Amino acid sequence: MDNAARLVEDATDDAPLGVVAVRALCDFAARAGDLDLRFTPSPSGAEGVEGHGEVTSRRAASYQREVPLATVWNGLRVQGRADGWDPDARRVEEIKTHRGDVALIAPNRRALHRAQAMVYGHILCQQLALEGLETALVYFNIDTQTETPLPQWHSAAELRAHFEDLCTRYAGWARAERAHRVARDAALRELSFPFPAFRAGQRALAEAVHRTHRHSRVLMAQAPTGIGKTLATLFAALKAAPGEGAGPGTDKVFYLTAKTPGRQLALDALATLTQAGTPRAIPLRVLERMARDKACEHPDKACHGESCPLARGFYDRLPAARTAAAQAGRLDKTALREVALAHSVCPYYLGQEMLRWCDVAVGDFNHFFDHGAAWHALTEANGWTVDLLVDEAHNLIERARLMHSATLDPAAFQALRQSAPAALKKPLEKLQRRWSALGKEQTQDHEVLPDVPGEFVATLQGVCSDIGDHLAQHPQDAVDGPLQRWWFDALHFLRVAESFAEHSLCDLTRASQARTQHPQLAIRNVVPGPLLAPRWATAHSTTLFSATLAPMDYVADLLGLPADTLRLDAPSPFSADQLAVRIAPHISTRWADRLTSLDAVVQVIAAQYQSAPGNYLAFFSSFDYLQQALDRLQQHHRELPVWAQSRGMGEPEREAFIARFTEHGQGIGFAVLGGAFGEGIDLPGRRLIGAFIATLGLPQVNPVNEQMRARLQARFGQGYDYAYLFPGLQKVVQAAGRVIRSEQDHGTVWLLDDRFARAEVRRLLPAWWRVG
Repeated sequence: MDNAARLVEDATDDAPLGVVAVRALCDFAARAGDLDLRFTPSPSGAEGVEGHGEVTSRRAASYQREVPLATVWNGLRVQGRADGWDPDARRVEEIKTHRGDVALIAPNRRALHRAQAMVYGHILCQQLALEGLETALVYFNIDTQTETPLPQWHSAAELRAHFEDLCTRYAGWARAERAHRVARDAALRELSFPFPAFRAGQRALAEAVHRTHRHSRVLMAQAPTGIGKTLATLFAALKAAPGEGAGPGTDKVFYLTAKTPGRQLALDALATLTQAGTPRAIPLRVLERMARDKACEHPDKACHGESCPLARGFYDRLPAARTAAAQAGRLDKTALREVALAHSVCPYYLGQEMLRWCDVAVGDFNHFFDHGAAWHALTEANGWTVDLLVDEAHNLIERARLMHSATLDPAAFQALRQSAPAALKKPLEKLQRRWSALGKEQTQDHEVLPDVPGEFVATLQGVCSDIGDHLAQHPQDAVDGPLQRWWFDALHFLRVAESFAEHSLCDLTRASQARTQHPQLAIRNVVPGPLLAPRWATAHSTTLFSATLAPMDYVADLLGLPADTLRLDAPSPFSADQLAVRIAPHISTRWADRLTSLDAVVQVIAAQYQSAPGNYLAFFSSFDYLQQALDRLQQHHRELPVWAQSRGMGEPEREAFIARFTEHGQGIGFAVLGGAFGEGIDLPGRRLIGAFIATLGLPQVNPVNEQMRARLQARFGQGYDYAYLFPGLQKVVQAAGRVIRSEQDHGTVWLLDDRFARAEVRRLLPAWWRVG
């Protein structure tokens, strides 16, 4: 339950129902008809604020802006801010910015906007004793700077009836939510750890997380792989959720992961903690979120009622589906789909609705940290008190860079020009000329620009607006075609360009020496911290945890964590006797030495396997290097059983790769360091007894990475370490962490490069390792 609909913890029927924002009330009770997501270009948040300011600046001196309004109905306080009130004209305005044809704004969105204006109108009539007033939707096109006012006159009685109808629909749900919150918090206060004892290091982690979330802080926790970080962090966060005394407590826990296996581990841990499926199960609503393309039932159809049967009448069937989903409690992807299809609504958008009413949401990093991330936007809009658990947080650095980076590929653009509809030929030709001009100004194959090219961006903005209008009028072109895909890429580029600053680079890259070829234009984020800092501020508390958060200054710097962030390096439950770590000082895996060292690499792998047969993983820096080593091993040791990761492996192929690691199996799986098998997989006991790591994991030295190194050197004074050494060694430690998963495991790790013997590298390896 959110602050915008906070309910006091009193289970009696006549208790106050709490506070609900006007927008949240209308979202819940005023939507009707089809889900309609026909593509229309929308302004950014900054453009929306600017547009509101432009509209209100045109009004008379008596015009009142951002008018705070509130009223109470049967114990429910409804509050919000009207965009504008003209007392002379007795007119309340709801201002919305847009791009493109105003006629393309979906009917259900217009109905929502009208309902909000009418609620504000009712409160004004009530407070000012008016017999009626005019409500006006004012749609403002930020490109043409034109207003489209849609006024309606309403009597006070009409506005009151509308308002009371919305509140009546909401009140029953609010009472049920109040009871759920009371029961949830009571159960969480009594929550006990589901095992007789904590593992070594696990208790320290849980206690630190509990203190962090109780005191609204940020924590970085490094804890060895295998101690049960997922269970410990969730247990501690849930125990802290009810708050203390009369405090409001936590509305939601967001568990964020980098990869699909992390989601499943979290869901399994939550089931263990809450005893899901038992008579004593804790009433906790758990929601799994996944990407829309993976949840879509009709990928060949557009998201609107004229195309998709699950979008047709979506909001009419949503109340019953929402009630069923709330009663289900655990909404993993399978359960959510079953509820949605039972009520003939879209599973993905039912899940989006249930985010408002869940207690724990499990999903990918991008749900909270990406541009326009829904979880973050809803947290801000509704004032939720949210606790973040960021799993495998070392991955967030690179993932956040990707979220806040963008590339425009000339080959994709030229293909689009050839296939684009006739109506779009002219704007695309204009962009073609702008792009060509950039290429003519380029003097090197890779060139960093001082800023994002303004004229190019302005032209791209116009092209995106034209494409958006076309797709809205021709929805059949919006079903995962090349036009839609390129448009999405271009819109993402524009969003990234808006926040361009010293934390990023803008560059041109020419694929060849051809002077007439369009260059690739990229915005590359180097330091995501300044862009993530507002996200940390939005959360009530945050725990970032991983087996590889060292050095912590490096992680804190790049992620923009608060200066008072707490730090924990949890003790390992494992002893040095469990893991033999060996370095091969006679081997160099540097690019220039790889071919000549292949025989030595293969000799170490074969000798280790022959002395202790079992299951091993062998990690290499690239697929090419992997294949070279595999070929050489098979030339000299054809009797050894091997299998290998391949490019573009699908989920079934990945599962088959892992399935080869059985308790009584023997063989060597070849994989790429930093790929699907370098972290997030659990192979305890004899399923994996060793690993060979034939690389330091250092990023490739190229013009782009060298520019990043220079920028990081200027900002932090450790360019090489931040750009190359630290991220590389994190991958190495993660891969090695696959070997020891419990206090009963024993194994061997071979570090196949002479540089592992250097002091600056050794200090980055886990303290409990005894390197021989």
